[in-house]
Amino acid sequence: MSDFNENSTQFPSSQFPPPQLPVQSDLPSQNHDESGRSPRRRFGVVLVAAVFGLFGGIIGTYIAQDANLVDLQGNDSSSQITSAPVVVSSGENELTDSAIAKVAARLANSVVTISTTVSDDFGGGRGVGTGVVLTSDGQILTNAHVVEDASEVVVRFAGETEPRVAKILASDLGNDLALLKIDATGLVAATFAKPGSVQIGDAVIAIGYALALDGGPTVTSGIVSALKRTIETDSGALNSLIQTDAAISSGNSGGPLVNLKGEVVGINTAVARGDSTSAANNIGFSISVDEVLIVIEQLRKQANGVVRDDGFLGVGLAAREDGGQGAIITDVQAGSPADKAGILIDDVVLAVDGEPIDGQAGLVAAIRDAEPGQTVKIEILRDGKRLTFEATLIARSE
Repeated sequence: MSDFNENSTQFPSSQFPPPQLPVQSDLPSQNHDESGRSPRRRFGVVLVAAVFGLFGGIIGTYIAQDANLVDLQGNDSSSQITSAPVVVSSGENELTDSAIAKVAARLANSVVTISTTVSDDFGGGRGVGTGVVLTSDGQILTNAHVVEDASEVVVRFAGETEPRVAKILASDLGNDLALLKIDATGLVAATFAKPGSVQIGDAVIAIGYALALDGGPTVTSGIVSALKRTIETDSGALNSLIQTDAAISSGNSGGPLVNLKGEVVGINTAVARGDSTSAANNIGFSISVDEVLIVIEQLRKQANGVVRDDGFLGVGLAAREDGGQGAIITDVQAGSPADKAGILIDDVVLAVDGEPIDGQAGLVAAIRDAEPGQTVKIEILRDGKRLTFEATLIARSE
């Protein structure tokens, strides 16, 4: 508490004439002063002056005190100490919970943190990611890169202190998804959105254990910035991605991107980073629910012993450098599905089964996701004309 000094007010003192000293004179003594007034009259004048002086002093004191009060009220000269209480809300008429808060509460028991012990050529270490509960009996979905090379995997729910051991049932590095299993019952499974329901501009929320921060998951919000993005990864390419500006950080991998209904629309997987020639801000990617639901079934089959082969078209590719869309065919293997379909060198692939191909990585991902024996429609640009060919894929040989 700071010191508070009251300023004493100084009032002007009354001015009285100095006392008159007696003067000796040879003249006869008279009872008059130098002004010719009698001592009695002078006493009356002095008395009146004293009364007015006293009255003036009282008025001056009141005015000075009043001026001092005005000065304090104006806070012009000193600090004040007040006993007024701090205003605290009574809690009545509070705003209802926001949509984001409701979604976060709904997903609280369906999102887990995943910790791994990694053993690799670099000596190993620890890794952290996020997972989504798929079933009440313990199936959990996450990114494949979260559990890659893991010798031990544990998961922990928000509010719990002890981790639960998890088993990797199946993993698909190409699609960057993995299926885990813990020994549990009665879990709250997340709800996935209907395929094809996501639109550009939709409000979305990312939930995950960003940077492995203490406490519960991190919740960030944004919108769907774009659809059907394709990016290259260390394991190949990912296509049909959702782009979002909701903040996604290390540790968010494998966590859900959800709409305002609390439905999972994607699995967060990567962020764009700037380099010496480009800058990137608020650009994150999620594997869309359309892809996720397909891969989940493939992972479950794989967990039951069914080996999945990637589709194979039999072409070489190059990126367009003229600013156009698509991938350029640079080679066609003799006898391959592409050769049998009539695809030629220098053809430009624009779409596969109606999905636009933005570059060579997009075509690789589209063919990989198709199964051997599946017939796909490939839209080609040749000599300025759009043509459509059908190719029946075969299994990729090792």
